[in-house]
Amino acid sequence: MRLNTIAPAPGARSSKKRVGRGIGSGTGKTAGRGHKGQHSRSGGYHKVGFEGGQMPLQRRLPKHGFRSVRKSSVGEVRLDEVNGLNADVVDLAALREAGLVSGVVEYAKIIGSGEIKRAVTVRGLGVTAGARQAIERAGGKVEA
Repeated sequence: MRLNTIAPAPGARSSKKRVGRGIGSGTGKTAGRGHKGQHSRSGGYHKVGFEGGQMPLQRRLPKHGFRSVRKSSVGEVRLDEVNGLNADVVDLAALREAGLVSGVVEYAKIIGSGEIKRAVTVRGLGVTAGARQAIERAGGKVEA
């Protein structure tokens, strides 16, 4: 088989209907548009979802949910994950290197879930109040 010999199966593709070409064609006169009304006229248009004046479905249904645009660019890291890091200075680069946040994350925050048992310096990350206390109790410090 060659690319230039490939063709659709017989009967799979029907030829285009040529409308408005005389009474003998079967689609003459109104050209399949019926009589009168918006759709019969040239330029007859209504917007997507229009239901003839009835309240459209997308307006009848309640609004639901929200997808944050920023969600993918913000990462959360738990205290016990920070405890497992080899680095003494914890910043965004160290978190990326350890695989705790993905490459698309622009901002990360340490949350107070779990324990930290060693002193670390947190630099350039957000820290919750509980996480800050736990880091300082372990002998570490949080820098802006």
